[in-house]
Amino acid sequence: MSALPRYVPSAAVPSTSLHDAPWRRSSRSTGMNNCVETAPLHRGPSAGLLAVRDSKRTAGPALLFSPSAWERFLNSLQ
Repeated sequence: MSALPRYVPSAAVPSTSLHDAPWRRSSRSTGMNNCVETAPLHRGPSAGLLAVRDSKRTAGPALLFSPSAWERFLNSLQ
């Protein structure tokens, strides 16, 4: 079983890991910043995980998902 998603305060992940990540906004975004953004992390201790954050709080915390946990989460929404 893969790791469950976990809340990670922005101070716990090196700022360059989240700051330099290639963030993508949800295609369901209305342009009013009421959505989420995702970014695959390629460096540091969180490499291989997917970060998810609130688009209104880009400097705020992120949730980190393993690829399989993220896929299960998305499948549960259908």
